[in-house]
Amino acid sequence: MIKEVVVLQKWSWAFTFTFSSDKMLQGRFRLRILSAALLSLLVIVGWSSAPVAESALGVNWGTVSFHKLKPSTVVDLLQDNKISKVKLFDADPDSLQALMGSGIQVMIGVPNEMLAALSSSTAASDSWVRQNVSRYMRKNGVDIRYIAVGNEPFLSSYSGQFQSYVMPALLNLQQSLAKVNLASYVKLVVPCNADAYESSLPSQGAFRPELTQIMTQLVSFLNSNGSPFVVNIYPFLSLYGSSDFPQDYAFFEGTSHPVTDGSNVYYNAFDGNFDTLVAALSKLGYGQMPIAIGEIGWPTDGAISGNLTAARVFNQGLIKHVLSNKGTPLRPGVPPVDVYLFSLLDEGAKSTLPGNFERHWGIFSFDGQAKYPLNLGLGGRGLKNARKVEYLPSRWCVANPSRDLSDVANHMKLACGVADCTTLTYGGSCNGIGAKGNISYAFNSYYQLQMQNERSCDFDGLGMVTFLDPSIGDCRFLVGVTDTRSSSSSSSQVYRRWVIVWMLIAWRVWFLVMWKVVS
Repeated sequence: MIKEVVVLQKWSWAFTFTFSSDKMLQGRFRLRILSAALLSLLVIVGWSSAPVAESALGVNWGTVSFHKLKPSTVVDLLQDNKISKVKLFDADPDSLQALMGSGIQVMIGVPNEMLAALSSSTAASDSWVRQNVSRYMRKNGVDIRYIAVGNEPFLSSYSGQFQSYVMPALLNLQQSLAKVNLASYVKLVVPCNADAYESSLPSQGAFRPELTQIMTQLVSFLNSNGSPFVVNIYPFLSLYGSSDFPQDYAFFEGTSHPVTDGSNVYYNAFDGNFDTLVAALSKLGYGQMPIAIGEIGWPTDGAISGNLTAARVFNQGLIKHVLSNKGTPLRPGVPPVDVYLFSLLDEGAKSTLPGNFERHWGIFSFDGQAKYPLNLGLGGRGLKNARKVEYLPSRWCVANPSRDLSDVANHMKLACGVADCTTLTYGGSCNGIGAKGNISYAFNSYYQLQMQNERSCDFDGLGMVTFLDPSIGDCRFLVGVTDTRSSSSSSSQVYRRWVIVWMLIAWRVWFLVMWKVVS
């Protein structure tokens, strides 16, 4: 997802050992060695064989949140909803540990800030692959299928900051994967923002002039290694960025403003944007290159057009459209190879520079509860909520009704400067709850972020704790979760404690024995 505001143009189209002389023992050992060698060969072949292409719906799992669910809880949520593909924005060890043995296909990410280091030497890329890929690729390990090298590194607002690092990083990482026999299984991709190409009509699509050279190199690399072109498409941003953009054209329900391009007619922004990329790839000689949608979705809050109804209609329409295999006018019958919804969960700590909606893209709220009915087309009728979520006690911090609140401004500024108050802004779900409601919402957001510390609800006597849920209509006053650590981290800490205890016991026993010997 974009990290900075992107200026959207009007109608913008924004994936032989021998040991003993004993012959019988020697023969048995040789047999064991042979068996182990064959087993190792099977494992290597199993991991290095190219996977069968499977179109599927996946989700982005972002973790920029104040209230994080345990990774194991998130993986259970994915499995309960039969989601077989997930895209991460880094290679978080807790997330990967939780994904081990799940059977979920994973795309891990290299943040833009790491591109310079990985482009500098194969030693750096070798180390990264060892730490983040090969260590997890084993029996009952993590099924890593893709590595996203950068995240929208060609975004126009970056002014070329990461551009020169992309290809060297790709080449180094490819060599590093080859060294561990994973180059044919784990594919390298570069998620691009839709602002990488431009056009007034889809058939005239072309990459931005300053990107032509590097895009030619990139698609050649992707083609040589059997990787798709990954693009992030956001019709919401086109609608949000232009008052002239037809609202119905952003959805899949039909439009009174279709776009005619020769013999082709476009009834939704997604198809138009997708075919603009197809045309741009065709101009480089790669018109048949597979395309995956790395991010696409609709926010539920933080903007007038970002609400529960719009998000449900858009995402359900998208899923129906993609799974119909209808394709687009320039690629009839050929849908994207994969589509990753943005996003699985709300991320309340994300930057609001692009807009307050940036914290509300999840189809689930921060605690894994479905926001609206949605059929993912994966064998289930609707979304299933996260299980075994551990909440803080059911209590909230609100404005004290017996106090004068005229001097509350600085306290509001403090609370909202730390916690998430984006739902209070214009277009937000809590915008209409009144001045006292706004104060209570801000106080409570801060209180929950501080894990309900009693002093965090003081605000110079202006706040008070209540056990009655102050939520109003669609405006939900949250209760935080108790433990955001991963189960793997917790268990490893317990393990380390037991090791220390047993070492102390062993040392004490040894000391007592030696004392008796000396005596």
